[in-house]
Amino acid sequence: MKITARITLAFLVLIPLASCTQNDSTAPSSTGGQKRFAFVTNNASDFWTIARKGTEKADAELADVTVEFRLPADGTAAEQKRMTDDLLAKGVDGIAISPVDPNNQVAMINELAKQAIVFTQDSDAPESNRAAYVGTDNVAAGRQAGNLIKEALPEGGRIMLFVGKTDARNAQERLQGIKESLQGSNVEIIDVRTDDTDRVRAKSNVADTLVKYPEVKALVGLWSYNGPAILNAVKDAGKTGQIKIIAFDEEDETLAGVKDGHIYATVVQQPYEFGYQAIKLMASYANGDKSAIPAGKQIYIPTLVIKGDNVADFQNKINGLRGRS
Repeated sequence: MKITARITLAFLVLIPLASCTQNDSTAPSSTGGQKRFAFVTNNASDFWTIARKGTEKADAELADVTVEFRLPADGTAAEQKRMTDDLLAKGVDGIAISPVDPNNQVAMINELAKQAIVFTQDSDAPESNRAAYVGTDNVAAGRQAGNLIKEALPEGGRIMLFVGKTDARNAQERLQGIKESLQGSNVEIIDVRTDDTDRVRAKSNVADTLVKYPEVKALVGLWSYNGPAILNAVKDAGKTGQIKIIAFDEEDETLAGVKDGHIYATVVQQPYEFGYQAIKLMASYANGDKSAIPAGKQIYIPTLVIKGDNVADFQNKINGLRGRS
């Protein structure tokens, strides 16, 4: 017997799912009995704690579903493959995965799709045979970040961007959106520095930038842990308040930085909905109902901009999801 923990979150936007029945199934569906689904992340960031809550809610609501949540510690495509191979060996009916390197994981996803329903979440692989993508419109999110950069630097200036891996599709699309937004402005992107999801290296990249480019006006982190890495490096350099910081996602240090005025703003996703919607949609798909999958097979969860005027309310809601008082 399952006990449903009911969580109300005012800022979550349950977007209407376009109705367009798909007849081209890319994987065999389970029929009858208990369905077993897995949710596989692309790293072990705290970002995924909230997504896990969403999967747990879906699990509680669906009497015939059990969900396994997997966090790859080293954030590599090789580890994701080991995980998915293990899940297939256990007989899972569906996997929702955030591919680390979508362009080079198409073959892996296609093999998975021969044996189970495959959804991508957070990071898409549209050239693969995945049934659907659930997550952020990362180009649109990048445009939001670009608008914040222009707002923070009305006179323009040189900026540096930081991310884990540039071959991840969400990183590529956020960068695309930022560049689109900055066209015609006086903002110049110096470079994009990567860290392979190594937090020590992420901070070191920022410290090196501050030494090599003392004229830098803003630092932009594209993945969740980049915000804290930037903030801590700027503090160590004694440049708090001198350099604008724009981040993504809602790590505690990022939100504290926004609250203190040290981070200009952060663009947050809704990972809770990633988890919840992916499991609910896979369950419907496994039962032969594909009506919620749109023609483009991409289901977008909107992003939000968190600044000083709304950060306290947002923190309260996030802490509720994390089970904190």
